[in-house]
Amino acid sequence: MGDSFGEGTLGPGGLEIAKRKSLRRQPPERVTERTNPAAIALDTRSTRTILQIINHEDQRVAPAVRRTIPQIAAVVDLAVDAIRNGGRMVYLGAGTSGRLGVLDASECLSTFGSESVVGVLAGAPAALTHSLEGVEDIPQQAVRDLKKIGFSRHDLLVGISAGGAAPYVIGGMRWARRMGAKVVGLTCNPDAPLKRFAEVCIIPVVGPEVVAGSSRMKAGTAQKLVLNMLSTATMVRLGRVLCNRMINVQLTNRKLWKRGAKILSELTGRSQAEAANILKASRRNLPVAILMAVKKIPRVEAEHALQKGANVAAVLRKAMGKVKA
Repeated sequence: MGDSFGEGTLGPGGLEIAKRKSLRRQPPERVTERTNPAAIALDTRSTRTILQIINHEDQRVAPAVRRTIPQIAAVVDLAVDAIRNGGRMVYLGAGTSGRLGVLDASECLSTFGSESVVGVLAGAPAALTHSLEGVEDIPQQAVRDLKKIGFSRHDLLVGISAGGAAPYVIGGMRWARRMGAKVVGLTCNPDAPLKRFAEVCIIPVVGPEVVAGSSRMKAGTAQKLVLNMLSTATMVRLGRVLCNRMINVQLTNRKLWKRGAKILSELTGRSQAEAANILKASRRNLPVAILMAVKKIPRVEAEHALQKGANVAAVLRKAMGKVKA
């Protein structure tokens, strides 16, 4: 009966043709979900061999990121424009991708003295330490979370999703784009659905994971590298780094205080003791201390000079003349 139903409804061979059409309609399998031939029978391998396989696969990450430098550069330019015009660079993600965004954003304050990079994670704060996989399936929650931080069209949204299909991320990207904000995507899947909502898409293709579907591995490493590049290059362009020194480092503990004194000493030629005294007089503000040491001016005058300049590094470079590398 089943055979006659198939023949009568679809004609000879029609059932097979319908099956092929159905398969063609299925979305392509995400590269991050595929089985990696290099890791077949991984559970039967020795400890050393498992580690060698993981390490060998990890070596694919940096070249994959390098191939996306033109796209990363375009996003940095968008971020610089957004921040200069009063906006922020906002990372939006779920799971590993979202945690990486929160991590990178949280370190921008201590490293660069900037709150212009913000991380939004589905299910936060609980999702920071626990896996809450269901939250990534609610696109409306992304809109609520972005509204909660006051997201506006002046901000730049970076949607992060290893496979590029998280409804939470896509929902936020779609909403941000409708309101007129610049929207970019970061994914490791060249067929990612989120590409439709991104003005620029960064896609380091690292291939299938050693443990199929565990995108915290190569995909996570690639995303971490890209986020580091985005935030660091953006802050350099905004004048928050002089040469390769963290001149806006927040001197909030003993380690960072010593680091600030060392930077001040290296850039100005002052002794460590002198540098410490100037830092104290500057009220723990390294750019102010540098200008005080170079120009031999009081704190208030140094603060005023820095406030007048749009770019702290440019003001300091001009005051110092030839800067040590």
